[in-house]
Amino acid sequence: MRKLARQFRSSQDEKFSLPTVDDDRPMDINEQEELVRSLEKMHAQQSLQWRIVFAALLFCYSAFLLYSIYHQTLFPWELRYHAYFMEDFDSWMIITSEWLAVLACSMAIIGLFSYSKDHRKWIWYSWSLATVLAIFWVYYMLRMPKFRWDVIWLPLGPLCGAGLCLYVDHVLSESSEEVRKLRSYMYAFKAG
Repeated sequence: MRKLARQFRSSQDEKFSLPTVDDDRPMDINEQEELVRSLEKMHAQQSLQWRIVFAALLFCYSAFLLYSIYHQTLFPWELRYHAYFMEDFDSWMIITSEWLAVLACSMAIIGLFSYSKDHRKWIWYSWSLATVLAIFWVYYMLRMPKFRWDVIWLPLGPLCGAGLCLYVDHVLSESSEEVRKLRSYMYAFKAG
C-alpha cells in the first residue's frame, strides 16, 4: 500500500512540476516572425468575432425599437411601456425618441466596424446621444406617480450599448497594441 501511495504521489507531482530540461536555444528571426504573424492573425479573428457579437446585440435591440416604433405609429399607446407615458407627452415624442435610440445604436455599430483612425468618435457620438436620451426618459419616468422599474431599459438600453461598445473597442485596441509591441521586441539571432 505504501509503495502504491508513493507512486501515486510522485505521478501527481510530475503533473504540476516545472520542466527540468530547458530549450535554451533562442528563436531565429523566421520563428519569431511566424509566431508574431500567428498572434496577429489570431487577434484579428478574435477582434472581428467580438465586434460581430456586440454589433449583433445592438442590431437586435435596434430591430426591437423599430418594431416598437411601428406599433406606436399604427396602434398608439397599446404597448404597456408606452402607455405609462400617455398623459405626459404625445405619441410623436415617443416615436422620435426611439428613432434617436436607433440612430445611437447605428452610430455605435459604425464605430465598431469602421477602420479609420477616427472610428472611436462614432462611438462617443453614440454615447453622447444615448446620454441625452437617458436624461429625457429619466425625467419623464420621475414625473410618473409611481416609478416603474419595468421601463428602466428605455433610458439604459442605448447608453449601456454605447458604453459596452466603448469598452470592447478599448480592450481590443489595447490587445492590438500589445501584439505590435511584441513585433518591436523581435531580436536578431546570430548563430555562433
